[in-house]
Amino acid sequence: MSSTLANNIQLTREGISQVVASEIKLNSAFIDGEWVDLGVSTEEEAALYDPNSGDVIAQTALCSADHVDLAAQAASAALAPWSQTTGAQRASYLNALADAMQQQFDTLVGLSVLNNGKPIAEAQIDVSDAIACYRYYAKLAAAQLAQTTVATNEPGIRLYKSLEPIGVCALIVPWNFPMVTTAWKLAPALAAGCTVLLKPSEVTLLPELMLGNILSNLSNMGFPKGVVNILPGAAAVGAAMTRHPLIDKVSFTGSNGVGEKVMAQAAIGAKDISLELGGKSAIIVRADADIDAACELIIGGIFTNAGQICSATSRLIVHQDIAQALYQQLKAKTMQLTIGDGFAEATQMGPLVSAAQLSQVRKYFAIAKDEQLECLVGGENSGDNNHSEASLPDSGYFVAPTIYTDVPTSSRLWQEEIFGPVLVTTTYQHDDEAIQLANDSNYALAATLVSADEEKALAMAARVRAGHIWINEQQIVLPEAGWGGFKQSGIGRELGEDGLAAYQKSKHILLPA
Repeated sequence: MSSTLANNIQLTREGISQVVASEIKLNSAFIDGEWVDLGVSTEEEAALYDPNSGDVIAQTALCSADHVDLAAQAASAALAPWSQTTGAQRASYLNALADAMQQQFDTLVGLSVLNNGKPIAEAQIDVSDAIACYRYYAKLAAAQLAQTTVATNEPGIRLYKSLEPIGVCALIVPWNFPMVTTAWKLAPALAAGCTVLLKPSEVTLLPELMLGNILSNLSNMGFPKGVVNILPGAAAVGAAMTRHPLIDKVSFTGSNGVGEKVMAQAAIGAKDISLELGGKSAIIVRADADIDAACELIIGGIFTNAGQICSATSRLIVHQDIAQALYQQLKAKTMQLTIGDGFAEATQMGPLVSAAQLSQVRKYFAIAKDEQLECLVGGENSGDNNHSEASLPDSGYFVAPTIYTDVPTSSRLWQEEIFGPVLVTTTYQHDDEAIQLANDSNYALAATLVSADEEKALAMAARVRAGHIWINEQQIVLPEAGWGGFKQSGIGRELGEDGLAAYQKSKHILLPA
């Protein structure tokens, strides 16, 4: 591959490994604008793996609760001056951060491929999305008025409204979209005037630690110290952040099980909270849909990022009149997917992120066998030479893209979030039945509708219980569009104007006219 980094390091495993050795601050936390050595102050460690091979990239120390307290003190001290900056000033820092990420674009892409296993094309989308998010919130920050007048029906008084930052925020982000989920939280928090403690996943630290380098350089150019603190740590660090008395808000993205614990911990001190949790999203394909186009949307919705997406459309609800024709073409297209090393230009689906996630997906293969589900393609030990266990790379955390057909809604695979490249399908006769099937879930994050009749698709979308719906489109997520779900998919919204509002509280001032 001939692509070259801005610093003339090749976008290869060897080139990015040089970046890790020379630029990534392992065994460190970014606290109060400085890199703090963790090697002598903690016994917590984590190995960082290359999911493409299963090899250890590096070993690093992790933070302890003592580091959380240092970071919380720094963020608390920085809050007053940072919150008093103007929206235009905050916008300039956000744009500077975006500029720096753009300059390090290929470096960030390579670190994501190396540490997360993403194919290069997917990692490029991720970095672009993160940059766009910082620029979007820079624009919102610059445009937001410091104070507005509120009209009232009461004579002789004036009423003013301002939007104030919530305060010190604990941001806890997952491993499936490093940099992206961070931007979704960090950009609006900074735009609002909050200070933050950021805990990236200990599984995918490399691209997030590069963010610390960028912030360190911005500190040298006047970005206030203590506004952003990055704490590499495991679950105990997240818990310490959530419980800390100086934290005013917690924003968490991850599993429902952990999210419930975060919610309970945040109840101590009545902290503000946002939760972006699980999904078991549906894709409905109507009888009038173009089968070829539908297959592309189905594949994109479940096999992108190896299915490790909270909004993955993992339940296919297809009209019975076209089901068999669609299944036949869907199988053929799935078997044509190139599965392999994320650094290989031809790769369309990479590995799962970790050995633990590989074990999780294999558990559902065993459940499918016990439930005697019909496997259209993939699975484990399926005997299919195309994307069977035997055809996958010999090393790394790979599984075959898998489809089970005619799955009963009582199946655990239909009901539970797998977080892997596993699709379950069923058929329907009437639109009402399709909507009922789509809504019959504990989750309500997202959905996709495929139809030649846009008016009917829009009418169905109005009845589908989900926070984000695509019609005849891949899962494009714009920074302008709020993100979040109903039911057990979480609390609150990210992105869009809702995302900024999540880090602000209104203040009203009343005085005589």
